[in-house]
Amino acid sequence: MAPCSTDGVEGYGPASYGEAFADVYDRWYADVSDVDSTVAFIAALAAGGPVLELGVGTGRLALPLAARAVPMTGIDTSARMVARLREKAGGDRVDVAVGDMSRDEDVPTGPFAVVFVAYNTIFNLLEPGAQERCFQVVASRLEPAGAFVVEAFVPDEAQPAGAHVEVRSMTADSVVLSVNRHDPAGRRIEGQFVELTEAGGVHLRPWAIHYSSPDQLDAMASATGLVLAERSADWMQTPFTAASTHHVSVYRRSDLGRA
Repeated sequence: MAPCSTDGVEGYGPASYGEAFADVYDRWYADVSDVDSTVAFIAALAAGGPVLELGVGTGRLALPLAARAVPMTGIDTSARMVARLREKAGGDRVDVAVGDMSRDEDVPTGPFAVVFVAYNTIFNLLEPGAQERCFQVVASRLEPAGAFVVEAFVPDEAQPAGAHVEVRSMTADSVVLSVNRHDPAGRRIEGQFVELTEAGGVHLRPWAIHYSSPDQLDAMASATGLVLAERSADWMQTPFTAASTHHVSVYRRSDLGRA
């Protein structure tokens, strides 16, 4: 997930998240979302065609998709994440590139039946215009009837600005604190997981997101010739409503079906 400067955590760049979390990602986030439903949705949408996952990470979704004989390609900015994927059983069945999903020169050319970006990963693009560029790159990689699928949270516009600290986990010899601050004007949240262990001391795991609303994502899509084809509240296609906190949005070419 090209270097970019941020106004927040000094030294934080596109690969920082993956490099910091690669060693714990599978343990901390294996059940962060419904893998079975996600895999079933993407496999059905692809209908045997090739699939590209943006922010493929350690293969949480790509590996079970490949196990279902879905031709899988992935891209991630973190070499450490990609190395973890390649070490796993079935890792050789996923064609993986290390690069930035918003840079045309980095993203595999395809074309793909489905390109998808899961669990808020599009918000990891922090640089101004990067999310828009991601849509542009994806639009150029889709087959004529292909689909771009985005899974993300719906921003809570009432969430106040400021800092927040809470305990993520605690054992007899370790504690993980979540420290973050929210900038509503910049639509940005940044933070650190501070891991304190008796044996290893202090380990810092930084993260940052620049979030967009569904309407803003729709506008990015429209600017690249893609339109919203369907939107649900989850991968099980629960109807999306004004009260939904997450969305799974499917975009297709705006000229699809036209003579």
